[in-house]
Amino acid sequence: MIRTVDYLDGKVVLIDQNRLPHQLVTIELFDYREVADAIKTMKVRGAPALGVTAAIGVALGAQEIETADHQEFMSKLEQVASEIRATRPTAVNLFWGVDRILAAARQADGKPIEQIKEELNELARSMVQEDEDTCRRLGRNGAELLKDGDTVLTHCNAGGLACVGYGTALGVIRAAVESGKRIRVFADETRPRLQGMKLTAWELAQDGIDVTIIADNMAASLMRKGMIDACVVGADRITANGDTANKIGTYSVALAAKAHGVPFYVAAPMSTVDFQIASGEEIPIEERSSEEMTHVDGHRIAPEGVPVMNPSFDVTPAEYISAIITEKGVVRPTFEKTLKLLKGEG
Repeated sequence: MIRTVDYLDGKVVLIDQNRLPHQLVTIELFDYREVADAIKTMKVRGAPALGVTAAIGVALGAQEIETADHQEFMSKLEQVASEIRATRPTAVNLFWGVDRILAAARQADGKPIEQIKEELNELARSMVQEDEDTCRRLGRNGAELLKDGDTVLTHCNAGGLACVGYGTALGVIRAAVESGKRIRVFADETRPRLQGMKLTAWELAQDGIDVTIIADNMAASLMRKGMIDACVVGADRITANGDTANKIGTYSVALAAKAHGVPFYVAAPMSTVDFQIASGEEIPIEERSSEEMTHVDGHRIAPEGVPVMNPSFDVTPAEYISAIITEKGVVRPTFEKTLKLLKGEG
C-alpha cells in the first residue's frame, strides 16, 4: 500500500481517509494551513501519522517565513506550531512531532535561515521513513505474543493508515502472518466514525488477512464463547504509569477481556508515551461534533433535538493491560518502572 503520509518535492501527500473504503484517493497540500485543516477534518488520523504530519506541517510552514533574523524566524515558527498544536488535543505524537521540529530549529541558531529551512525539511523527510521502520520493529516484537491459529480482536484502526505505513496493532498482526502464523481478526466497527469497519477491515482485506467485521457490542459475547484469543489495540497517549487513551470503546473491550481471561495488548511507539503525565486522569479528551453520532455518511439517524455526547477517546487503566508493545521491546506491569527502563531512565 502507498504511504499514508509523505513529504515529496515541497508538498505533503496524504491518503484522504474520509474517502475510504470506497475510494483510495491521495491529496496534495502545499502550505501548513492545509495540513492543519487535514488533521482537523480527519483526512489524516492515527497517533503516529499525526506526529509525522504535524512535523511536516511545521517544516512546511518554515519555508514561508521571510527573514534573516533567527529570533524573528523562531517567533513566526512558534506561531505555525501553535496552529498545528490546536488541531487535536489527545494524541501526544502530534505534539511530539511539532516539538521535534522546533527543537531542531532552535539548535540551528547561528546558521543561515535558508540552511535551517532545508535542515528542517530533511528532518521531516527522515521522520517519514523512521516511522515506518519503527512500526516494523514494533510489529516483530508483538508478533511473539500471538500463537499460530489465534483469533485477535482489534478496536478502531491502528494499521498502516494510522501511521506512515505497516501499523502498530495491525503491524503486530501483519508481522505474525509474515512469520507464518495463521491469524484471524475480528475488526469491531468502532462507532461513531466506523474506523474499524471502514479502515481496518479494508486494510486487512487488501493484504489477504482473514478478517471479519463485528458490531462493537459483540466483543464480550464472543469472548465468553472462547472465540477471541487476544486483543491488540493502538494508543493515542500512554501515561507514565501505563494508563492508555485510545478510541472510545477501548475501555469496554479491556474490561471484557479482563473478565474473560483474554490478554489485552497495547501496541504503540515510544513517542506515544507521555512521561510528563502521571496517570490517565490528566489526559485531555477530545469532544467531537455531535453529527458524528447523529449522522452516518451524511444521513441523519437520530431524532432531532436530543442532546448528544461524543468524547472521541477513553482511558484504559494500566491494571487492565497485559503488556505494552513498543519498537524497543514488550513491557509488562508495573509499567511505571518498565517504561522508564525502555526509555533508559531505570
